[in-house]
Amino acid sequence: MKNAQVIFLRSANTISPFLIMMKPKLTLLSVLTALAGSYLASQESSQYILIVHAFIGTALIGGCAGVLNQYIERQYDALMKRTEHRPIPSGHVRPAEALFFGVILGIAGISYLALLTNWTAVSLSVLTLAIYLAIYTPLKRRTPFATVVGGIPGAMPPLIGWSIVRGSISLEAFSLFFILFFWQIPHFLSLAWMYRNDYARSGYKLLSVIDPTFTVTSRQILIYSIALLPASLMPTMVGIAGMQYFFGALACSTGFLLTALHLFAVRTNIAARKLFQSSPFFLLALFFLMML
Repeated sequence: MKNAQVIFLRSANTISPFLIMMKPKLTLLSVLTALAGSYLASQESSQYILIVHAFIGTALIGGCAGVLNQYIERQYDALMKRTEHRPIPSGHVRPAEALFFGVILGIAGISYLALLTNWTAVSLSVLTLAIYLAIYTPLKRRTPFATVVGGIPGAMPPLIGWSIVRGSISLEAFSLFFILFFWQIPHFLSLAWMYRNDYARSGYKLLSVIDPTFTVTSRQILIYSIALLPASLMPTMVGIAGMQYFFGALACSTGFLLTALHLFAVRTNIAARKLFQSSPFFLLALFFLMML
């Protein structure tokens, strides 16, 4: 019995760093938005097994993106206090192991979707990985515009979920994409401001690094938060949500906008943290209302 416990603990210690590299919180958020997209798309069909495919496929694709991102940025993660304890810079996982694991996840995810769903979902998944890993990741060290570019793959999961069920994308699907896209910029910029010294130390050219007074960064947060309000109402306009969602989304988006407005006014780490920590709950509430 004791030997079995020792084996179990050793196995857990071996597996957990690989799970950490998959960025479970971020991947879970992507999976949930993909599930929302597939659920909303399935209202005109009874193929609920496709929702399961959306869950598994996007989890594998999201995990692949997280692992390979950390493999590419491993030397920079070692310079940041926020990321120095990640599995690769801390020595728990060798770079070659991370690369192999990430590639396997990617192949598994693409193969799973190709065999059990359709080529639209596969194409969107490949495009997501390509933009995230080949464009956004290296672009962070070149220009602050990388944040906007990164918003594209970050907003793709609902499109993937939708296309898994419908086999194509439509205006209804893009209404979900726009919500995620406009949400991501305030979410990330508030994080980037809190850890601006870390990002500067690692050589990232983020807006928060080149904006020491937080004036431009907070203005961008406010602008995208304003754009998020009409975007959050779009699902009602295109017919995939009703008036109950409309008023619920209006209330949630107004609250989010007020938080961004407060951040713009005071420009403090506390206000930035408040926006960052509340933003995932706002997004989940929005999609939950939509599904209801």
